[in-house]
Amino acid sequence: MSTTSLSSPSVGEAPPRPRFRIDDKYIAPAFITILLAVGHFSFGILESYSRTLTAIAVSILTELILSRLFTGKWPHLASAYISGISVGILVRSPEIWPYALCSAISITSKYVIRWNGRHIWNPSNLGIVAMLIFAHDTVATLSVQWDNRIWAMIVVWALGSFIIYRLKRFHICLTYVAFFFLFAWIRSLLIPGGNFLVEIAPITGPMYQLFIFFMITDPRTTVHSKKGQMLVAFLVALVESLIRLHGSLTSQTFFAVHAPYYALFLMGPAANFVEIGQQIRKKRLAAKEALAMTPAAEGAAVVSAPSLTAAEKK
Repeated sequence: MSTTSLSSPSVGEAPPRPRFRIDDKYIAPAFITILLAVGHFSFGILESYSRTLTAIAVSILTELILSRLFTGKWPHLASAYISGISVGILVRSPEIWPYALCSAISITSKYVIRWNGRHIWNPSNLGIVAMLIFAHDTVATLSVQWDNRIWAMIVVWALGSFIIYRLKRFHICLTYVAFFFLFAWIRSLLIPGGNFLVEIAPITGPMYQLFIFFMITDPRTTVHSKKGQMLVAFLVALVESLIRLHGSLTSQTFFAVHAPYYALFLMGPAANFVEIGQQIRKKRLAAKEALAMTPAAEGAAVVSAPSLTAAEKK
């Protein structure tokens, strides 16, 4: 009697595929949509439906047009959707044009600002910083807490942590959050009349939840190594803390309010430039070594050929 299970696949037969599996590319868009729905219907975080829909529509349309122009292909729209909805949530303006312009800048940067086949800045981060610098009279960002009820933050953090862990990028979030708390404690000691709870309060708001789960973890604009990603998360938290500390000590709060955006705007691309530069140097070195070895290999073949012939004659 054969001991082979009746359910076992035959030799050479491919194992059965799961009947239903969610593409990882749709996980982040689904999560940010849930975050938007919960936040708005519970606490009214959106400026308006029309502004958010404008940001999403312009982001997707720009992605479609530029992808066809630059690559000749139709793009996967998950990234454009995340950028658009992030702009729709984070940007605050009485006008509708900043939402459209911010989305257009964000997506355009992916195709225009590139080096060695990679885009350097996180798209929505670049768009928001550009608007804060060049349209600061009209544009602000979402920088308030939803509510003082802890359950909303727990739900979002639990769901977000599970999703980011599945996408294998939870170490980035964890590193950033750990050092955010550490640097907040240090600031509370350095600032006259500083209060630790006041310093950590911003991380409970929706702005930081979007920043932590979507901006600093963006696969296309983070360095490749796990240690490098953790180092960059540390540097972002450090630079952000320095900006906040400067704002508190000098009473210049404009940059302090938007500190995480500026920190990522500076440190993210810097890390990418270093990594890409290292990759280019390694490729050039490998090419030189291969070129240097080629004549020697040919010479060795020429020298060994007569010996083999002589041995054959014998």
